[in-house]
Amino acid sequence: MKKGNINNIKLIKGIALFLMIISSLLSGCLSENSDDDANVTLNIVSYDALGISQDLLDQFTNDTGINIEITRAGDAGGVLSMAIQTKNTGLFDVSIGIDNSYLGTALVADIFEPLDTNREIFSERALSSYNGNLAIPFDLGSVCINYDSSYVDGENISVPTSLWNFTESQWEGKIAIENPRTSSPGRAFFISTIDYFDNDEDEETNYINWWDNMKDNNVIITDSWTTAYETHYTGGYGQWGEGFIGDAHAVVSYCHSPGVEAYYGGNWTTSVALDLEGASFSQIEYISMLKGTEKKSSVNIFVDWLASYEINSQMSTINWMYPSIIGGNLTETSGYRWHSLVPVDCEIEISDIDENIAYWLDEWDITMA
Repeated sequence: MKKGNINNIKLIKGIALFLMIISSLLSGCLSENSDDDANVTLNIVSYDALGISQDLLDQFTNDTGINIEITRAGDAGGVLSMAIQTKNTGLFDVSIGIDNSYLGTALVADIFEPLDTNREIFSERALSSYNGNLAIPFDLGSVCINYDSSYVDGENISVPTSLWNFTESQWEGKIAIENPRTSSPGRAFFISTIDYFDNDEDEETNYINWWDNMKDNNVIITDSWTTAYETHYTGGYGQWGEGFIGDAHAVVSYCHSPGVEAYYGGNWTTSVALDLEGASFSQIEYISMLKGTEKKSSVNIFVDWLASYEINSQMSTINWMYPSIIGGNLTETSGYRWHSLVPVDCEIEISDIDENIAYWLDEWDITMA
């Protein structure tokens, strides 16, 4: 089949899925109660990997009378697209998962309403990219490459000491990276490569040269973190799931992802975060109220609940990320914190990202085409 035909089919399927979601939500909105009624339902758009359990949401509903319905839109790029496409319709009340690499685009699109949450409860890191009331940080973590130590044994395959090592033959077709157009971890890592190669010793090459070499080395590009980690990565829990391929011995994930693996593996995992200075990005994820909602009071109650000490302090086992509140940390249970790398992240200003991200992504598209 020709590439153009494949793209047309994907576009038609995407439009059909979007129309199905909108039709379903619209039918619900026609009978939805207002914010003043006893049984309010908040419609939330989030990413596929959101870990907040139904039991926890049911607890919130029992305590407040506010029901929660979540629509999953792939990764952060899908969340942003859905929020923009439904702006001012009232179909969604809340977005969860737009991060600091996407936030500038969201703010320009003017899709958020101000929230009442007290920002003094959040850590300096949580507020480092944005300290306004349109996006409230609910969790955070550093994005970096994880590798399977059963493949990288230090003898036959050495631990990479540079991103250039992944362009070598032993890594051909063996690393999965998320598309920076659609995935927040993918975009976060992509941004880190820009800063990494701007500051390395080789003044003759930049991020485009590296990505070009990665393309030649058959890097696996996926649309979402879920696909990269669960389907392709040999060092993670995906190996016990349906549809597992297991062709990647390295993946872009979080520097604390091995800690999550250890938490469920009885303080054991073969997954390791690559400790490579400047090759990671400090990601902050936000929750926001969407323009068009008529349930502002209920949205504020939900956001304050997610930011409360009772809930947010447990974020490492609720959504597998660091808490955003002051004093928050990963649990130490079953080696979670011990197996989690605290990296030296890249240093790139959010203003630089907002100003240049469109150009950088266009260059990436051309390189990877």
